[in-house]
Order: sequence, then C-alpha cells, then structure tokens
Amino acid sequence: MRHLNILAAAAAFLMGITSSMAGAQDGKPLRIAVAGVTHGHLWEVISRTGRGDFEIVGVYEKDDYYREHNGLRGKVDDSLFFSDLGEMLRSVKPEAVVAYGSTYDHLYTVETCAENGVDVMVEKPLAVNMKHARRIEKAAKAHGIMVLTNYETSWYSTNYEAFRLIKDEEAIGDITRIMVYDGHQGPVEIGCGPEFLQWLTDPALNGGGAIMDFGCYGANLTTWLLSGERPVSVYAVANRQKPDKYGKVDDDATIVLQYPGGITVQIMPSWNWPENRKDMYIYGSKGYIYQKTSEDMTVKSGDTSREYTPAPLQAPYNDSFYYLKAAVRGEIEVKPFDLASLENNMIVMEILDAAVKSAKTGTPQGRSR
Repeated sequence: MRHLNILAAAAAFLMGITSSMAGAQDGKPLRIAVAGVTHGHLWEVISRTGRGDFEIVGVYEKDDYYREHNGLRGKVDDSLFFSDLGEMLRSVKPEAVVAYGSTYDHLYTVETCAENGVDVMVEKPLAVNMKHARRIEKAAKAHGIMVLTNYETSWYSTNYEAFRLIKDEEAIGDITRIMVYDGHQGPVEIGCGPEFLQWLTDPALNGGGAIMDFGCYGANLTTWLLSGERPVSVYAVANRQKPDKYGKVDDDATIVLQYPGGITVQIMPSWNWPENRKDMYIYGSKGYIYQKTSEDMTVKSGDTSREYTPAPLQAPYNDSFYYLKAAVRGEIEVKPFDLASLENNMIVMEILDAAVKSAKTGTPQGRSR
C-alpha cells in the first residue's frame, strides 16, 4: 500500500507539471531566431529544443569558428545558420529573437531587429552602458518592438511570494532596507568556456566584471519591489581580488543605493563567493523577508516567524521561453517595471552606469537621466 501511495503521489506531481506546461504549449510553437552563440547561457535554448513551445528557425553568429562549433549544431538544420543578422531576419522571418552574444552586441542586435519589426529577448544586463541603453530604448520605441531582459531570478517563486507579501499583505510594513547577494566562485572557477570568457572578462564587451554580471540582479529586483523608484544616490566600490585571472575587470563589488524616504539598498555582486548565491534580505518597519533560494524563504511579521516553500509558479511565469511566447503573442501584458520590462531595465542600466563611474571616481553619483 505504501508503494501505491508513493506512485499515486508521483503521478499527481507529474500531472501537475504537465498541466502547468500545457498552457505554455497551446497553439503553434513560437518561431524564434538565435542571435549569437557565445553566451554561457546558450544551454537554456539547447536544453529546451524539442519541448514544443518554440522552434528555432535561424541562428546568427558573426564569428566563423563559433558559427560552426556550438551546441545548436545537430539540433538546427545547417541551412539555418547565418553570418549576417539582417539577412537571417529577412530570410526566416522569426516572431522573436533571443540574444546570446556579448552584452556589447545587444545594441546591434536590437537595432537590426527593430528595423525588421522583430521583438527581442536579451540576457541580462540590457547593455554595457547608458549610451547603448538609450539607443536600444530609442530603437524599440521608434519601431514599436518589445525588448525583454531575461534574469534567472525572474522565475523564482520566492521572489514573487516576497512581492505579494509586501504589496498585498503589507506583511513587513514599509520597506526600510534591502540587501542582495549574487554571484559564484568566479567564471573561470566554475568552468565557463573560452567563447564566454573572452568577452565576459573584457570591460569593453561586458561593461565591467562582477559589477555588471551580478550587480544587475539586485538593481532589477529592487526596481521591481520599489515600483520603479529611482535612487537619488549611487555609491560603489569595486575590487580585483584575483588579478591573475581577472586582470582587466573587477571581480567583487559593493553598491549602495539611497532612495527617497530613507530606504537603503546594498547590492553585493561577486565572483568570489564560496558558493553560488542569489539571495536577498528585505527589511521593513515590522518584519523582514529572507529569500534564501528559488524555493525556500523565511518571513518574520511582527512576533511571528516561519520558514516555508511557496507554491511553484505557473506557466508562463516560471520560464523565460514560456514568458517570451506569451508576451509576443499578446497573451500577457508586460507592465512597466515588471522584471523583464524595458522600463525596469533602463533604471537598472542607470544604476549600473552610475556604479561603474562611482567605483572609478570614488564618489557617489546622482541621477543620470
């Protein structure tokens, strides 16, 4: 009987997964094209091929070697690989493009897609600096396309539960302080490939090191939690603790943001954490929330404290490609200051741009827009 109960529970669990995926797979697969193959997150596309919610109709890569040697070879027909982005867009006419090249290349990708009326999803962060970000925003608005930015933390049930507790239940009162920790042991240490490292550790192509790679997470979540509020002051310190590995960029940083009403936010991106981490403390006037992992959290409201696992997110809010499909097809509305929205990520870029300048000058930076 015990075995039957276990089997029944497993069957129910699998049915729940199938049900949550079904909504994202209704209708024809989204026709997507891939722009660039040198990002370490390309596995997100590779691992989802054949799932049914999208089909890859083209792959663009400017580098001859990487166009021939990448994880999409063998999964996508050889005739669908292109050396020219504009030619690919005109030939295969995708509904959306997902960008997996360098952060510097986001500008070219968005401007080219905008001219062809194609929506884009880029990997975080949006751009290398505010100059690029403004051009991306201008192109998107001029041609009426959507530009989404993908973060791993956008699909964490704990982040959405924290948002709900703060906004709907006022469980911790008014926010007074946020502390965000993001990073890992370092891209070299965790085994990132040479195609990724060659631009991730180049300040011209990535905008910086850990300060850009992981500072964006805290800026994105804070902008969301504070409903699009912009900081009045940005102060940052950037360090190079492993110059033998990261000689051109920072590998550790601390960013301090000051907001109206006395709210202080500390963002701590690093390539020197002893383990992977994407956790956050949110303090309020009558409690706090600790978002420990994507699944586990602690909430203290008044005298009551509890640790728990919130319910899993349902499609399309549990997966970047489900979300992209729903957004492009008009099945959901991407609201201003949502995690993936252009409005949110323009503020993220304002924060990162100011943080890089502050780290270089040693002085706080004010608003730049």
